Amino acid sequence: MSEFCQPQLTTLLEAERIQARIRELGASIARDYAGRSPLLVVVLKGAVPFSADLIRAIDLPVTLDFIAVSSYGASTKSSGEVRLLKDLDASLKGKDVIIVEDIVDTGLTLSYLLDMFRRRDAASVRVAALLDKPERRQREVEVAYAGFTIPNEFVVGFGLDYAERYRNLPYVAILNPAL
Repeated sequence: MSEFCQPQLTTLLEAERIQARIRELGASIARDYAGRSPLLVVVLKGAVPFSADLIRAIDLPVTLDFIAVSSYGASTKSSGEVRLLKDLDASLKGKDVIIVEDIVDTGLTLSYLLDMFRRRDAASVRVAALLDKPERRQREVEVAYAGFTIPNEFVVGFGLDYAERYRNLPYVAILNPAL
């Protein structure tokens, strides 16, 4: 593939800034859940890097579970349909749940998960997201622990991908399509 067909990346959030904000979010969660042991439900695959750093920043006993949903596929636009690809391993009944997301964009995926978790009798359900993109909301959802509010750009890095690429970047970048 020619270099002229390669997308260009423009750094939006540097690695050091992301790490500092994750430490702040972890401290907030530890304060809010003092004396409790929240269950962090990590949304695969994009939230894995964020969750790994976040759990180390929470000075509480936490448990983890993983769920996989899809609304993008290999596109830069949401299909509008949320599909459950992998369900949780444990019951949510009576648990304080924190959904860990990489990005809140349209709100469709999060709305789907919030409704499902509430029907499963979780004691509480809140959201921690590295990135929040409110301009794109189609469903209103509350993000209790938001890392950064970003503009309406397609971003990659720190777990976020385009066709499974760029997840390993230690920073967040805007993906500019090939010229």
